[in-house]
Amino acid sequence: MADLDALRSRWTRALEGVRGPGGGPDPVPYADNLLARWQEPQRHYHTLAHLTAVLDHIDVLEQYAADPDAVRLAAWFHDAVYLPDRSENEERSARLAERALPEAGVPEERTAEVARLVRLTVTHDPADDDRDGQVLCDADLAILAAAPSVYAAYTAAVREEYHFVPSDAFRAGRSAVLRQLLELPGLFRTPYGEAKWEATARYNLRSELEMLSTPAGPTT
Repeated sequence: MADLDALRSRWTRALEGVRGPGGGPDPVPYADNLLARWQEPQRHYHTLAHLTAVLDHIDVLEQYAADPDAVRLAAWFHDAVYLPDRSENEERSARLAERALPEAGVPEERTAEVARLVRLTVTHDPADDDRDGQVLCDADLAILAAAPSVYAAYTAAVREEYHFVPSDAFRAGRSAVLRQLLELPGLFRTPYGEAKWEATARYNLRSELEMLSTPAGPTT
């Protein structure tokens, strides 16, 4: 179970990092709104556990970020709107950030940066000089470098989120996503991600793609 009080504290620290202590209304209601979103019933992978993992990975990578607290806020928003049958989740999540953060006291420039980072998670392909984008994307994709049992649980949870998609269509769609990732020149852009996660992630992706490409046996 996620520690909601710890997450509220992490939200408050990040928010105050971009607006200054006492620079706006009480941060807790904003945290609670986001926490409720991350606990919606349609989520099986994009849950509080994923949010916590991304925040933890940002903590590991923060030395590479230009604005680590903006990256943390982007992590909170990057899947805040998540409906598996919709294709515009990242855009709707970015717009949520654009509405909520100014109300919470975040300056316009920092709000724009958070929204930009959220939109970047559509492609996970930050520019070479986009330090904040590299940290967020690496943190979001770190699951790809998980140990085999954790990676298997991740893929099962993703399949559960798309339970309404027929098997053949899911295999085709998931395979396309995996190929798109494998075609990137590097899955991870920070020095830490390249050194620690790249090889394992590519192995996991190739293994999953091979499994998805194996014809299913007859059913009875």
